[in-house]
Amino acid sequence: MTSTAADLANWIRPHLRRAGSYAAVPSLAAISAATGIPVEQIAKLDANENPYGPSPQVLAALARYRDYHRYPDPTHDDLRRELGAYLGVEWQRIVLGAGADELIDLLCRLFLEPGDEVIDLVPTFGMYRFSTEVAGGRVVEVVRQADFHLDLTAVAAALTPRTRLIWVAAPNNPTGTPLTPAEAEGLAALGIPLVIDEAYAEFSGQSAVPLALRFEHVMVLRTFSKWAGLAGLRVGYGVFPPVVAEHLLKIKPPYNVNVAAAVAARAALADRAYREQTVGRILAERERLAHLLARVPFLEPLPSAANFIFCWVRQGSARALRDALRQRGVLVRYYATPLLENAVRISVGRPEDTDRLLAALHALTPEELAA
Repeated sequence: MTSTAADLANWIRPHLRRAGSYAAVPSLAAISAATGIPVEQIAKLDANENPYGPSPQVLAALARYRDYHRYPDPTHDDLRRELGAYLGVEWQRIVLGAGADELIDLLCRLFLEPGDEVIDLVPTFGMYRFSTEVAGGRVVEVVRQADFHLDLTAVAAALTPRTRLIWVAAPNNPTGTPLTPAEAEGLAALGIPLVIDEAYAEFSGQSAVPLALRFEHVMVLRTFSKWAGLAGLRVGYGVFPPVVAEHLLKIKPPYNVNVAAAVAARAALADRAYREQTVGRILAERERLAHLLARVPFLEPLPSAANFIFCWVRQGSARALRDALRQRGVLVRYYATPLLENAVRISVGRPEDTDRLLAALHALTPEELAA
């Protein structure tokens, strides 16, 4: 007896057959092949990456390391101790992941039974929905206010006996909206396990880590992808209540963070001067970019506490804008969702990237924007 592909699909769990995929950005090589523009001539402003790359000390540490043929420390205690000192928390509360994305996935596995609910404060980072649905959970969307701050009354009204997690990005991706202390306190007061994703904390100048030390149901996620320029190595971490940290260490893959990522993360933490210099350059360019975007007639940029700027497209189509810029070698992020269909997100790049973006914006024709 032989099986067809259709027969085999019937063995896959039904909720996974229905699930969508996360809309990741295409690689530079793929964009270059599609547009014919050489990689080095593309301004990549669509993924919130650090345009300056990792510290020279990181590159030197990776070159010096000799034990790539050995499995990594499964718990990375040395890096966890250093992160504990960096954040001022007990290192045993910290758990590492292959990017914060893996920790989002692990938290869903830890907390959710099929049919359990999570609160998603939309519009926001798509991985919360993606990982919830992969785990068989149900996403309950609570729409943010017009200025993208939280509606705490609506959040409280959305809770049910099956609510198991609340996700909130601080600052929010893709809008750049900070999480105010009152909003954080209000969410924590609800008593539901709360995950505060601080992927952009180094650019916002504020953190909910002290809140996580006060409330045993509050967790904070961080990453080396943005400020440290290690997006390609995939290393994130979180501050968790001891009981959650214990269980995450138990269910995670034993060697989930590779040795190169760990070596790079330790070197990045040690190079405080480079961290402060690079973050400072990005913040300065963020202000310059915001000023220049405000002078583009068809864009309305919003204030940002992250390394990107969210813009409403007030004339024409945001999708057409994205496509026209891509043909000129400038990549920005567009979201084909109802709450964001008239908007783009623009990462802060180098000054020359900003210059190329603005030149492309001013060269666009009404016909291109209306396409």
